[in-house]
Amino acid sequence: MSPSDPPTLRPSTLHLPAGDWSTVLDCLCAHFPAISPQIWLERMARGRVLDAQGEPIGADHPYRVGLRVHYFREVPGEPQIPFEEAILHLDEHILVADKPHFLSVMPAGAYVEQTLLARLVRRTGNADLVPLHRIDRHTAGLVLFSTNPQSRGRYQAMFRERAIDKRYEALAAPLPQLQFPVVRETRFEAGEPFFRMREAPGVPNTCTRIEVIEKRAEHWLYGLEPVTGKKHQLRVHMAALGAAIVNDPFYPEVSCAEGEPDDYSKALKLLARGLAFSDPLTGEPRSFQSRLSL
Repeated sequence: MSPSDPPTLRPSTLHLPAGDWSTVLDCLCAHFPAISPQIWLERMARGRVLDAQGEPIGADHPYRVGLRVHYFREVPGEPQIPFEEAILHLDEHILVADKPHFLSVMPAGAYVEQTLLARLVRRTGNADLVPLHRIDRHTAGLVLFSTNPQSRGRYQAMFRERAIDKRYEALAAPLPQLQFPVVRETRFEAGEPFFRMREAPGVPNTCTRIEVIEKRAEHWLYGLEPVTGKKHQLRVHMAALGAAIVNDPFYPEVSCAEGEPDDYSKALKLLARGLAFSDPLTGEPRSFQSRLSL
């Protein structure tokens, strides 16, 4: 992002904690030690650190506990993702996007502007866009967004109440020893490293229905229906069955180091193929299908 580019996403907010700092700059530097004073000064010079009224905060702005500070997150040298998203549907309440592999839905880690949300805000000019659910950066396919704050809660409730059907497709090794469809119900806990999940003893908190769509020569094409929506659920369940999804860098073992550049020739063979639900505003049945393929 160049100094002349306007930010596309809403700013983050920090309520300044108690401390003995003289200026807001001092507090920000202490609160975010990974960001140098020079970077904060440069952001302030471009008007990307604001007070509660939206007015720019300068280097000498006095510190006050509880002061609300808005700042626009930026990542120097952010990697450019060379794949394009597609808008499949847009109306006054929702947007349905087809996300390519390697593109994050929301800002995280090394990605802010190169995210599905930021790209769609730029394309539509709608700063009120909010994803109603998320899929992994490595997964491609459908993501549903709210375009209207007034109706957002009605659509969010569909996910809380599990009133939306999500269907995925995956390529993985054959499992001829199993009788399909298979229902995998296990308990998930945080794994190691921090970005992984693992199955653990205890009451199940995940459920996935798995069927075989097509038996190909080297890999089978599976249909996956997550009843629950835990992080990496489909990837962990398939790996636990002995058929890790093709090109999965995290399961069953981590095959790439954290921060290592993506190998675009090895996209995870997992696709969010379909979404179906009864529209909470009209009762109309809605169904969307990804145009991407594995």
